[in-house]
Amino acid sequence: MASRVPWLRVVVGVVVAAVALGLPFNNPAETNQIFAQVMYLSVAAMGLNLLTGFNGQVSIGHGAFFGVGAFTTAILVVNHGWYIEATIPVAALLAAAVGVLVGFPALRVKGLYLALITLGLAVLFPSVVKKFVHGPGGVPLLQPKQSQVESLIPALDADQYQYFLCLAIMVGLFVVARNVIASRAGRAMIAVRDQEVAASTVGINVAQVKVASFALSAAYAGVAGSLSVLVNRVADGSNPLIYFQYSIEFLIAVVIGGTATITGPFLGAALLVAIRKRFEGTEAMAPALLGAALIGAVFLMPDGLVGLYRRFATRFAKSTSSQGPADQPSPKDLANLPDSA
Repeated sequence: MASRVPWLRVVVGVVVAAVALGLPFNNPAETNQIFAQVMYLSVAAMGLNLLTGFNGQVSIGHGAFFGVGAFTTAILVVNHGWYIEATIPVAALLAAAVGVLVGFPALRVKGLYLALITLGLAVLFPSVVKKFVHGPGGVPLLQPKQSQVESLIPALDADQYQYFLCLAIMVGLFVVARNVIASRAGRAMIAVRDQEVAASTVGINVAQVKVASFALSAAYAGVAGSLSVLVNRVADGSNPLIYFQYSIEFLIAVVIGGTATITGPFLGAALLVAIRKRFEGTEAMAPALLGAALIGAVFLMPDGLVGLYRRFATRFAKSTSSQGPADQPSPKDLANLPDSA
């Protein structure tokens, strides 16, 4: 049985890859845009998961890092004529730099106090944008031209190109996250999360791990913000609560999908976008349903969708292994049988 498990994973992986590569050719542009939104939101949620799930630092300010990436890309494309693909590394680096600046003060606080500090960052970010970014009419809103987000591959339409670019970046960053968690740095992150004092006594530089986790997490959110400009063709700072809302959505995606997991952020982001799109016309229903989904996940799936799957898989494996041949008597039963004539 154990030798068949790797082959099962290979088959499932091949099927998933084939479906993912064929999706954009069998769906309209609007659907491909929704798929792309799921992918860049899952990148942002993965960044938050690295910080909160694996390192134990609670953040409600990742919408600000997302905004840094979005406006970095929008400014470079709209005002300086950059290719949008070239802005993605820059957005990641700037978001990581802001993450370092937030990470140092975070060394002195933890838990609820850290959450409140990062919450203030998300609420403050639109005011900073409004002061320094001036779009048409003085509104802090930048929109690249349609020609600036067109496909660089002639064989692909714009929506297909955006899909594949988001898919490639998402898969690459998820592989990076998995390798980081499996490395010595990842074990240090988990050790700081579980027992900070014990981690310090065995030689782990707790401050360095925390700041590096903030930087890496912010870089993921910055990349997601940059991709959002490619997909949605806008960087908007006019709504004072928009990046606070993004922060809450990232947190919901992590909790529903499963904290401290690799695939959880993607599952959570997919459910998040599905609820948002299903009730797009009603302003009140989508937030209410997201809140209900979060409450339901906390009570019914404390480990998220991934944890729920693992529990069912474990129970199924145990029930299968405990079932022996029903008609075969045990040695004790054979010993108690009467002698036949």
